[in-house]
Amino acid sequence: MTPTHSHLAWHETLELHELVASQANALMKLKKAYPEIKDPILKTLYKQMIDSLTQNLMELLQFYPLTPDVNRTEAVIEVEIHEEGTRDDASALAAGDLLGLAKSSIKNYATALTETATPSLRKVFKKHLNSAIDNHAKIFHYLYERGLYPAYDFNKVLKNDVNLANKALSQL
Repeated sequence: MTPTHSHLAWHETLELHELVASQANALMKLKKAYPEIKDPILKTLYKQMIDSLTQNLMELLQFYPLTPDVNRTEAVIEVEIHEEGTRDDASALAAGDLLGLAKSSIKNYATALTETATPSLRKVFKKHLNSAIDNHAKIFHYLYERGLYPAYDFNKVLKNDVNLANKALSQL
C-alpha cells in the first residue's frame, strides 16, 4: 500500500533533521579547510566530498516543505540565512561537532558491545559508552541553554536546519 499523506512522517522528519544538521556542519568544516590543503590528490578528495555534501543538502532541503505541520505556516520553511544577529556561529559549529562526535561514539560503542565476547573488553566498552552518554548530555545542555539547539520546539529545529544548510551552501 502506498502512503497517501501529504507530509513526511515524524520519524523520517527526525532522520532528515539529523542528516541535514550533520552534513551542513561537515560541509562548513570542509569548505573552511579546503584552501589550506596542499596535496593535489587530497584536495581533489576534499572537492569531491564538498560537491557530494552540497548535492545531498540541496536534495534534502526539498523535503522540508513536506515536514509535519506543527501549528506553523509554510513561510517558516522559507527562511533567511541569518535569523539572529547575535548568534555565535563559531561556538555553535564547534558544539555541533562535539554533539555529533558524542552521538557517533555512543553508536559505535553500542555496536561494539554487541560484538564483544571478552568480559574485560566489554567492561571497558561499557565504561566508554557511559562516558560518551554523559558527554552527549553536557554538550546538549550547552547548546540548549544558549538557544543553539531548541530541542523542544520542532519548528525552530527545522528552521535552524534550513538556516544552517543554506549557510553551508552559500559559504565559499
